[in-house]
Amino acid sequence: MKFLYAFLVNSVIAVVLVSIFSSSSSSTQDKITLSEGILNVKNFGAQGDGVTDDTPAFQKAFLAAEQMGGTILFIPTGNYLIKGRLDVPAHVVLKGVFEAPTARTQMKGSTLLAVADEGNPEGDPFITLHANSTLKGLTVFYPNQTQTNPPKPYPWTIRGIGDNCSIVDVLLVNPYQAVDFGTHPAGRHYIKNLYAQPLSKGIFVDQCYDVGRIEDVHFWPFWGGWNEDLGKFTLENGVAFIFGRTDWEYVQNCFCIGFSVGFHFIRTKAGTPNVLLNQSGSDIGPVAVLVEECMPHAGISFSNSQMMATVVIKETNKGPVKFTSCGFWGIEETRNHAVLEGDGTTTFTACHFINWDRKNSDCPALHAVSGGLIVNGCEFIDDKPQIRLEKNVKSAVIFGNRLRGGSKIINHSTGSIEIGFNTIE
Repeated sequence: MKFLYAFLVNSVIAVVLVSIFSSSSSSTQDKITLSEGILNVKNFGAQGDGVTDDTPAFQKAFLAAEQMGGTILFIPTGNYLIKGRLDVPAHVVLKGVFEAPTARTQMKGSTLLAVADEGNPEGDPFITLHANSTLKGLTVFYPNQTQTNPPKPYPWTIRGIGDNCSIVDVLLVNPYQAVDFGTHPAGRHYIKNLYAQPLSKGIFVDQCYDVGRIEDVHFWPFWGGWNEDLGKFTLENGVAFIFGRTDWEYVQNCFCIGFSVGFHFIRTKAGTPNVLLNQSGSDIGPVAVLVEECMPHAGISFSNSQMMATVVIKETNKGPVKFTSCGFWGIEETRNHAVLEGDGTTTFTACHFINWDRKNSDCPALHAVSGGLIVNGCEFIDDKPQIRLEKNVKSAVIFGNRLRGGSKIINHSTGSIEIGFNTIE
């Protein structure tokens, strides 16, 4: 009897201790989570099942994160249907499971399913970042998008409002418009390891009054192939990178393929761009670089970059545009590698040109209509006209180049022109 009594007492004590320990452990875990500055969207009711609308759960989590004054909001593996929009508060990191850029990870890892504002490209963005907030390690997928020409329009996927907005290790599978760091001032923005197939617009930068940085961006047609209807839409209408007013934008290791325009430089109400680009390129598109305007005193500089196919500088441009150690080659429709209509000076140094004038219509690689031109240390590989200077070209210096097939530099200019020390084969 004493043995039975002792057994019952010990059992009750064990149950009580387990209950206390379990409660204490849960409470301790909550404290650890808060003290480490990490919240979990699952703790706020997010299901991640691809069916439940998780917008309210994210909103609750954002409120808690904001009240903490800056934290990480973690998104575990799952497919989170968001029927509304996500507004990431200042100083908050919205973080998924990935630690590097991915491809074809829709429905894998941390995936946000965007469905709001179908057919309304002018609507509010799917995700809004505020000052010092970050989007990291996740995938955004539009499950209702179609691989058609045209596709369904949607608003911008990500918009920045305020300085120091960051996008790191993110995949945007099929955004109609990917990243807007221009509608509102977004200085010192930081984009690194962004992969995407933007259908209409890639990255838009404007109103950046302190240096913005864009690195390791890859835009390519992995979701809908470029030989199909959707790819044809982007090739005819898509613009990968758009730069309005930005002061000292640094662009590094950025690539796009299959767009109507690769890099587009424009004047906005805020002003014009000053951009330095290195190890970047636009592949298989009619216009690799389109310069409508750039800052007259600072301009645009490409180095160690590759262009396929044409650079177009419009008559509205007065600033300097420079290409150093760049390669140019053509697609089937390519006539010229550069058409220079602006009043500024364009410089090509240590560049090479091949496969222009694919239809053999006597088009030069470089067609200067006006402004100034400097070409030195370059190689023109095809046996075709290399340079044509029209009468309104104010000045040109063309020296130290390697001309295959003989010198075919055509000079109609009445300006100050110096041509010499070019080797001929």
